[in-house]
Amino acid sequence: MNGGQSLLTVLVGATLPVPAPSDLVASIERVQVTHAADAGSGFQLVLRAGRGGPQDLLDFPLLRSGQLDAFRRIVLLLTLGGRPTVLADGVITHRELMPGVVPGTSRLVVTGEDLGVLMDLQERTVEYPAQDETAIAQRIILGYAGYGLVAQVVPPPLVDPPLPVDRVPVQLGSDRGYLIRMAARFGYVFHVTPGPLPATSTAYWGPPNRVGPTAPALSIGLGPSSNVEQISFRHDPLAPVRVTGSVQDRLTDAQLPVLSTVSARPPLAALPDAVANLPHLRTVVFRGSGLTAAQALARAQGTADASADSLVAVGTVDTTRYGGLLTAGALVAVRGAGWQHDGVYQVQRVTHEIEVGTRHTQHFTLSREGLGATAPVVRP
Repeated sequence: MNGGQSLLTVLVGATLPVPAPSDLVASIERVQVTHAADAGSGFQLVLRAGRGGPQDLLDFPLLRSGQLDAFRRIVLLLTLGGRPTVLADGVITHRELMPGVVPGTSRLVVTGEDLGVLMDLQERTVEYPAQDETAIAQRIILGYAGYGLVAQVVPPPLVDPPLPVDRVPVQLGSDRGYLIRMAARFGYVFHVTPGPLPATSTAYWGPPNRVGPTAPALSIGLGPSSNVEQISFRHDPLAPVRVTGSVQDRLTDAQLPVLSTVSARPPLAALPDAVANLPHLRTVVFRGSGLTAAQALARAQGTADASADSLVAVGTVDTTRYGGLLTAGALVAVRGAGWQHDGVYQVQRVTHEIEVGTRHTQHFTLSREGLGATAPVVRP
């Protein structure tokens, strides 16, 4: 299926997806895929749902085939410039039929979520004796290896295996919910990313990415080199917080101070707001209990780190002109917006809008911790 200058391949199946029937592929009019760096991702397909003959009197062919039933797995493989990328891998969670009064106007809208939704179907009560957050995250994700989920777990700054005689971590709730709550203790994120191979996904539990290569630059106001259709920047210096307070250490029973420091994440901005606006930095009180001093400090720092991003950019690019795909959680550079807003950002969210046979646009949200490019030149 052609989406402008890109080629979209659709796979569908109960557990292991296979190439979708040609009549299903031919009925797709529009595809929307959303990826988020700190939340679940999803997809939506808009299909023509015609009924053409006596055999269709019973029901719409798209519904009769069972290919688009609830929890059917959908994989979307996008080939751009000869390079294939797994754009989506998830299961159908919602379906909406809109019968048309005029023949040819009926539409079927199929919506789905990434494979992380399968980790949210059952609430559990599970004990994890002598296991810290890293081991627990790996163990939970391993339980979904049958769906092609591969764990990528980054240990937190504080690795604190609990002694069974002291405490036993207990999961109350769904697997995904527990992974997210554990990640939040350290300012970490949990998300499921499709790929790198079809029918596989990466379950990432760790800090937001702040290092590594950057995607091709988003260029603004540079004549023929410009590739951004629109972009706007929102600066909120009230976003960062400092955490202060005290905790009664569970091991020594002593009352000890708790104070977060400047974000420990690699900086993307020359002037982080947590530093530039230090006299006006908002302060929140740490209210945790039943923790050691080290655990309290780690959670306070996690809260401060998670609040650090104060500069957000929102915009749109035409994929053909840009020549690549933005990836949620990865880095991208901006140039042409002036020193305060140029430089490297983390991609927080990307929504792909594919109009079959016409165009493919990407709506993006970027963020970082303040103003100012950290390098005088941005690579195109």
